[in-house]
Amino acid sequence: MTNDTLRVAVLGAGRMGQQLVQVIEEATDCQLAGVWSRNTDTDLPALLAGADVAIDFTLPEATKEITGVAAAQRAPLVCGVTGIGQEAEAAIAAATRHIALLYDRNMSRGIAVMSRLLRQAAVALGPAFKAEIRETHHRDKKDVPSGTAIALREALGDASINIDSRREGEVVGDHLVRFVSAGESIEIAHSVSNRRVFAEGALAAARWLADQPPGLYRMTDIWS
Repeated sequence: MTNDTLRVAVLGAGRMGQQLVQVIEEATDCQLAGVWSRNTDTDLPALLAGADVAIDFTLPEATKEITGVAAAQRAPLVCGVTGIGQEAEAAIAAATRHIALLYDRNMSRGIAVMSRLLRQAAVALGPAFKAEIRETHHRDKKDVPSGTAIALREALGDASINIDSRREGEVVGDHLVRFVSAGESIEIAHSVSNRRVFAEGALAAARWLADQPPGLYRMTDIWS
């Protein structure tokens, strides 16, 4: 870092990348190091070499390349790409031997807290309560079920839990987990009305990650 200003590289020029650029430019403690996407001629290794941390909101097919370059340049990386495959997961695991890398399917603080609540609820309620998950997103979202819903199911520790996925209108993201027993039910829900929360969460992750040793981190690690 230079003069206590965090130099942040943004990877991806889509809706989330654009929102992230705006949030960085409004932050008094951060500086935009540059923006990279496959449609630009920006040199990725040079960009990461000059950044304190990078945030990746590209596409699954770019994850393997980006993590490899980040590891080579020793640039801490926040990755919020969903729908990645086994090759990208292996690349992430390899990169964590050299850099601090935070990978999560959802960058909001609310979902991080919800994940912790679900773990506690699943243990406290026990087998008498059966869990079910419902997620709703905008009609253009490609991955079904959402990465966040899968992560919530992982937090519950039961891969057999059904996920009801709905694609409607312009919904940014709604997630509901319901615990049901023979005589009562409990609901834990999270709703996003503005994508800015993802950008703000990613930048909070970047601030935190810049000072961490090599390893794999999640959003729940920030607010532990």
